[in-house]
Amino acid sequence: MATFVILSRISPEAFSDPFEFKKIAGMVSSKIKSECPGVVWKESYSTTGRFDVIDIIESDDPKQVMKAAMIIRAYGHSTTETLTATPWNEFLEMI
Repeated sequence: MATFVILSRISPEAFSDPFEFKKIAGMVSSKIKSECPGVVWKESYSTTGRFDVIDIIESDDPKQVMKAAMIIRAYGHSTTETLTATPWNEFLEMI
């Protein structure tokens, strides 16, 4: 399976109470699980940099990855950037 990184920035208008964010995150997760069965969630991180959330996923179907990113945008009130990731050792073997 290919590895992808989804970088998300949450809109400041997405919620007014931090507890609302838990509900939004749960809804986004449920929606992706039900609508993107070809996506395997590996890790999620909250960050203090340019992006608010970093998700590491795997999939053999780039269209399902795109759909997952659209769900994050629509239901998570976020902008996203999706990257393909190659494990470092595999990258070194390619060159």
